[in-house]
Amino acid sequence: MAFRPGRSPKSDGHVLPTSYHPKQPQSPFSYGLTRRVLRLLVALATVLALTAFFVLSHQPPPPPDLSIPEDLFPPLYEDFRQRERNLSHYSAYEKNSSIKYFWAAQHAHSSGWGNVMQDYLMMALLAHATGRSFVFDDYIWNPDGSIYSDFDGKLVPSRIPLSALLGGPIVGGPWLPGDNTPRSVNKHFFERVCPNPTVVHVSDINTNDMRFSEAVPVTDVFNTWVDTINAIDDPCVMLGPNGNQVFDNWVFGKKHRMLPFWPTISRSPVLTSWDWSTLVHAAYKRNRHIFERFPHSSSRLVTLLDNLGLSGSDAPNSPINGLMAIHVRRGDFEAHCRHLAEWDADWHAWNSFPEFIDKLEKPINASPDQILNTYIQHCYPDIPQIVERVRRVREESRAKHNLTYLYIMTNAPASWVEELKSALVEDAEKRRQKWKSVKSSQDLELTWEESFVSQAIDMFIAQRAEVIIGNGWSSLTSNAVLLRMVHGFPTDSMRFW
Repeated sequence: MAFRPGRSPKSDGHVLPTSYHPKQPQSPFSYGLTRRVLRLLVALATVLALTAFFVLSHQPPPPPDLSIPEDLFPPLYEDFRQRERNLSHYSAYEKNSSIKYFWAAQHAHSSGWGNVMQDYLMMALLAHATGRSFVFDDYIWNPDGSIYSDFDGKLVPSRIPLSALLGGPIVGGPWLPGDNTPRSVNKHFFERVCPNPTVVHVSDINTNDMRFSEAVPVTDVFNTWVDTINAIDDPCVMLGPNGNQVFDNWVFGKKHRMLPFWPTISRSPVLTSWDWSTLVHAAYKRNRHIFERFPHSSSRLVTLLDNLGLSGSDAPNSPINGLMAIHVRRGDFEAHCRHLAEWDADWHAWNSFPEFIDKLEKPINASPDQILNTYIQHCYPDIPQIVERVRRVREESRAKHNLTYLYIMTNAPASWVEELKSALVEDAEKRRQKWKSVKSSQDLELTWEESFVSQAIDMFIAQRAEVIIGNGWSSLTSNAVLLRMVHGFPTDSMRFW
């Protein structure tokens, strides 16, 4: 007889007391689920451990020097200047006599960056349209040969290398594949390879109608110059240094003359490949926590995010979601606004696209005081007007734009800016629409070199903000609007005082 546990081999009775435990049904998920949870927890712990090790073992890059030099002399940007004079394509171009060049020696200077940028842009467009290398020069505040100049009681560099403000093809970077236009060169290289260029004087080409007539669109002026340059066989063409600009500054305020030019330039690689300098990009990256949700640049998390490719894009055509940027001019602009009223001036052309929501509506049959008040409200608004306008634009934009960060581009005194920031914060909180951040140009952490190109930094931010409120008569605003239009930003994202 087979032996059975709990029974005697000689008896059918139990020899030891036994207890009965009915078997509990096992969940079909419990064991497998437990193993999966354990595996997940182990994997998560491993990732956290590796992340902690990475963060702790990889020190963030040393912080930039944000101190002001004891001697207070402005920077001279020698590194940028040397790079401009030794670009990689110079050696090949020196050996290639077929390369053609265009040098506008009478380019704009002694003006704000916005006005100078307009002129450089138009000359670069002309060079590209004629298949010539664009010859670039410094951003020049004072052309008298001095190193430093006085501006409003402060020392500023008399000249700044253009590559300290701009990047990309306009300062010698490569064009996109398939574009055989010669790369840009610095004027010192041009003078070396073109000691005896053909000189064209602007006054010999530009008639009074081309300069002043409302009936002559800029497209016609541009095409006249393309034909003029294309008729010259000499590879070295230079515009005489003592003439006017090809496109006078005031033409940028003539929408009926400028806007027909838009279809031509909107497709030009000069604009579609437009970029900013390494200084501008570095300043943005260091301060991006001001414009969007992101760790401060001193955090080790930034190093981790950068190395993992999770920092996001800082390309000029990538919007900064959630950011409203407002351009508030102060200082000498008040007197300028009064002059604009006397001149019955329109907004800059690029601020006047017919698709825009806001348009300058001039009073009809109004007194001089009424006209002036209209211009001041649009050109030089006070704090209550700014607060009201920001509130209204934010509310009108709510259906498409979730605006939670506010950045003020301004040259106003610090005390006035703080008063404005407080008023904006208070108004938003009162309506339970609190901003996550309200900052201004004065809150940026900038190196000594970056501080003298801050207009370009603000323009880069305005170009990428989800929504902007700009000054219709400002070249800074109009340049940012132009670049936004090139990259297809919604027309309802460009608003004005």
